[in-house]
Order: sequence, then structure tokens, then C-alpha cells
Amino acid sequence: MIHNWSTAARGRLGTLRRSAGPRAPRGPAAPVTYTLITLCCLLFLISPAAGLNPAYGTGEELLAAQRAHFHRWGVIPAELFEDSPGSALTPATALFVHGSWVHLLGNMLFLYVFGAMTEERMGRLQFALFYLGCGYLALVGYAGANAHSQESLVGASGAISAVLGAFLFLFPHARVTSLLPFLFFLPLRFPAWLVLPFWAALQWMAAGRAGDGPGVAYLAHLVGFGLGFVFAWVRFGRTTRVESVPVAAPEGENQP
Repeated sequence: MIHNWSTAARGRLGTLRRSAGPRAPRGPAAPVTYTLITLCCLLFLISPAAGLNPAYGTGEELLAAQRAHFHRWGVIPAELFEDSPGSALTPATALFVHGSWVHLLGNMLFLYVFGAMTEERMGRLQFALFYLGCGYLALVGYAGANAHSQESLVGASGAISAVLGAFLFLFPHARVTSLLPFLFFLPLRFPAWLVLPFWAALQWMAAGRAGDGPGVAYLAHLVGFGLGFVFAWVRFGRTTRVESVPVAAPEGENQP
């Protein structure tokens, strides 16, 4: 099983969240984002990966059920390019499968933080097609580079990385609060144009050291991030990017 970029981000960039600056819309303003989060969480809870359903057993029996689940719904690179309609669907189904609680919560946090504003800028239908299309291609890109791997690839990280890439182009000056381990996890605010390329650089370096065995699918993150940025550039490059939205600064804090 190959985990995705929530593991990579944790311990390097720390948790990212919105700060005073452009704020993501709430409630019905981003229904696709919140529907995706809800769907991923529900599917995880009823899967053997959550470990909550006693019907899947415990110990080795549970592990076997998890492996079978990932093999059925995840991408198997060695099988993807065979003449099988079922294999061609797995890059879509794998977007809604997660390997652990940390994997799920990390991915959903990033989707919550960056997805709502991106959806509002793109529109609901376009954002949904963008998310699914880029996520699909990110997993196919990873599988193509690791065509002989028998490991299952699961998770929404490729699609969420695409959201990050689009967010970087659309909102380069949005402030992102980062908790950096080497600065004792002090919350520091940086613009997206600094934080997100730094995250992408970490993925690039990690991808160069990664093999095709179990671990984090760094290459899928890079493919997704690149696709998202290019899509936003092609689609919105001739329109004015949303640089900032004037909002009241919290007490004791200057406007960004």
C-alpha cells in the first residue's frame, strides 16, 4: 500500500491552515469541496482501513481484509495498462480510498483549507471535473513511472496536490500559517507563493529517493501539483487573479 502526501507534509511543513487574508467560503459556497470531504470520510469509516467494523475481524484477519480492499479499489501499476475496463477505473476509485486515519485526516485537512477558495474561483462543475481529472491523471502518471509495481496506490493526494497547484496560481498572496518543526512549531504566516513551492520542492527531493515499494507516492503529488498549476494558468491566465480580499485584521494584528 502506498500512502500519500499527508505523511510527507506532516513533520516537514507541519499543518497548514487559512489565516487572515482571503478566506475560504463557508457553507453552501463550496458544496463540492465539502461533499468530497464527507464522501471520503464515510467511505473510510465503513472500510476495513478504519478498523471499526468487527465484521472484518482483528489481527491478521483484519490486515488481510485491508489488503484485499486496497487491491480491489486502488491502482495496481502493473495491472493498470492491461486490457481491462476494471483496471482503467481504479485511478478514479482510488481517489476515495485512504490507508489510515492519519492519511485520511491529513488529506481532508488540506482539501478543506485550499479547496473551498479554489472551488469558488473555478465554479462548482469545473472544480469537480478539475479535481477528478487531475487526480486521475496524477495516479496514472505515477503508475506509468512504476509500471512493474504490484503495490496498491490509494488516496486523494494527487487530486489535492492539483488543488494546491491551482491555488498557488489563483491566490499567490494568500497568507498561509505554517508550523515549522525546526522553529519549534511557532506559527508563522507566509504567502502561498513561498509556502507551496517549498512544499513542492520537498516532494521533488523525496521523489528522487523513493522506490516503487510501499511508502509515499511523491511523484503523484508532483504530477498533480503541476497539472493543477498549468490548468489554472491556461484557464484563468487571461483574467485577473484574486490577489487579496480586504478583511478586518484580528485584534493586535496588522492587515497582511
